[in-house]
Amino acid sequence: MNDDEAVRAARAAGSPLVRDFGLLISSATRLERRIDSALRRECGISHTMLEVLILLCRRSGEEVSQRQLADGLTLTSSGTTRLVDRMEEAGLVRRVPSPGDRRLALVEPTAEGRTAFLGAAAVHARVVEEYFVRPLAGDDYARLTGALAAIDRALREETG
Repeated sequence: MNDDEAVRAARAAGSPLVRDFGLLISSATRLERRIDSALRRECGISHTMLEVLILLCRRSGEEVSQRQLADGLTLTSSGTTRLVDRMEEAGLVRRVPSPGDRRLALVEPTAEGRTAFLGAAAVHARVVEEYFVRPLAGDDYARLTGALAAIDRALREETG
């Protein structure tokens, strides 16, 4: 790489778009680590396990397949299978055969899983309030979540 390319590369790496996107990713990653750490310490479950329980409890009474969980969590099929295996061993979920398709395994929370979810949801809410909501002044939280929703919509429409 010649000197001109090195200067252009350094300028591109330090651009506001690269910096701002890096700030978003860094903040989200640090917040996720805080949530995961608090959940493991206080509830004995991971943040990803909580995400599974959120999906299952949000769709209470609906059939939820492992494939739907994988899609909702952006995990591979094998990663989802291993996660559900661990959660089943911990008594948080159970697999049941689909009445409409015997090849399909459905996942549902157990009573213990719903109880664990309620405790973990309180821990999650506390950490989110402390590190995601409280640092923002006035209407900044509403503007931030509105902007994130707009970005999410644009990305969903693009892949729709």
